[in-house]
Amino acid sequence: MQMIIVDDEAHWVDNLSMTKPWHTLGIEQVHKAYSAHEALQLIDTHPIDMVISDIQMPEMTGIELIERIRVRDKKIKCILLSGYSEFEYAKKAIQYEAVDYLLKPPTDDELMGAVQKAIDQLNNEWELVSSLTRTQFTLRENLPHLRGRLLLEALQGHRYSASEWDRKLANYDLPFHTGDAALMLVRLEEEFGQYDSHDQTLIEYAIINMAEEIMGEFMEVWGVKEEHGYLVFLLQLKERKGDIGKETILEKQSIQLQSKVKQFLKGSLSIVMTEWFAFPDQLYPRFRQASAYFRQIVGDEREFVMRVSDVESHTAQGPLDELYTPPTLVQLLESGQWDAAEEKILAVCAELDEKWSESWEHCMEAGFLITASFTNLAHRNKLTLANLMGSDIELLQSGEAFSTIGKLRKWSLSVLGKLKEGTSNEIKDIRSEYVKKIQDYTDKNLHLDVSLRALADHAICIRPICPRFIRLKQAKALVSISRACVWIERVTSW
Repeated sequence: MQMIIVDDEAHWVDNLSMTKPWHTLGIEQVHKAYSAHEALQLIDTHPIDMVISDIQMPEMTGIELIERIRVRDKKIKCILLSGYSEFEYAKKAIQYEAVDYLLKPPTDDELMGAVQKAIDQLNNEWELVSSLTRTQFTLRENLPHLRGRLLLEALQGHRYSASEWDRKLANYDLPFHTGDAALMLVRLEEEFGQYDSHDQTLIEYAIINMAEEIMGEFMEVWGVKEEHGYLVFLLQLKERKGDIGKETILEKQSIQLQSKVKQFLKGSLSIVMTEWFAFPDQLYPRFRQASAYFRQIVGDEREFVMRVSDVESHTAQGPLDELYTPPTLVQLLESGQWDAAEEKILAVCAELDEKWSESWEHCMEAGFLITASFTNLAHRNKLTLANLMGSDIELLQSGEAFSTIGKLRKWSLSVLGKLKEGTSNEIKDIRSEYVKKIQDYTDKNLHLDVSLRALADHAICIRPICPRFIRLKQAKALVSISRACVWIERVTSW
């Protein structure tokens, strides 16, 4: 810290500056000024923190000096000294926020106490400034997250009073207000699925920035990623420009966003927009309506721009036929008819495409039954679906596997292939085990008359659940041990 001692009596200034232990209070430099003008010059050229000044000085009094200091720097702390105890001086000192008003000559305790008081005030003020600066910096750094969190909570149904909305919008520097608004939901299509979670986040951030850039000329844009993976944008028109209607503006800007994302990010978007509604009262129901509309579009249609009408369409009702027509998928899987099981899945998806392309419920019904059939097969073979499926289990857990007919078809065929490979390996292991047991039995009974009938009887004992081994009892010719083992291996695969 730096301090000035001001007085027209030079010996008084020199004495105070040289004989007091200022360094013990953290004051690194003490300047000497023999007039108020000289003190102001020092303040203009040095980072002064504190001034100790006499009141009675020629040309300019200590009170006038404080007044001019306040014009230059409101943070400098001032201590006034006077040979007279005058109320008007004290009143003026208080008016200009002097730290203390001491009578000359002050005692060391009085002077050092006043200086310490000034230092404490300075420290407290700078700590507060520092704290506010850190808070403002933290707020700026976290502002995108805080804005996104506020919108996400509102989309999830959290309600705020009108005053609370006003306060939060002001605190987060969001230029939104009560009145007409619209929602735009954006789905990233399969081209973006190749990216890992980190790169996916960057892609989403880039799309939000592109939406703000493209639509920002006409609208206020507030975007966030919601829990089901859609990018959601709340939109409000700025001051109207020209005669273009707000519906036309929204659709035109949405198509432009699609085009620019495809051009620069090499991926496609599907977009659903709501009608204009009263913000914030209708925000939650309109979001639910738009997200439900997105889920209903389960066919292979993609890269579209659609508007949710106030009048919701009612999907035709009826059952899925192919799903339950014998032989069912469970029966085909149990009998190991893998090609027929694949044809069954393709037929179910074809029916969905033809009859139920707008019904999310029918797609979900097919997905649940296919999953149950896969799970049943895995458990019958003492396996777990999670181990057989690998990364495909994540799509099942998130519900993404059933979100469209195309995804259901792709996921089901992938899992079918993994089930076929996993259960085939299991059967091969069992088959090899029975062949080895037949060979061991033959080696131990070479001194006996080992007939094909005897081998069949032994096979029935070690696997009584396979009645097809009974056919071996009807064999009337003895063949070589190796040929019998090959026959045993063949029939265990029936």
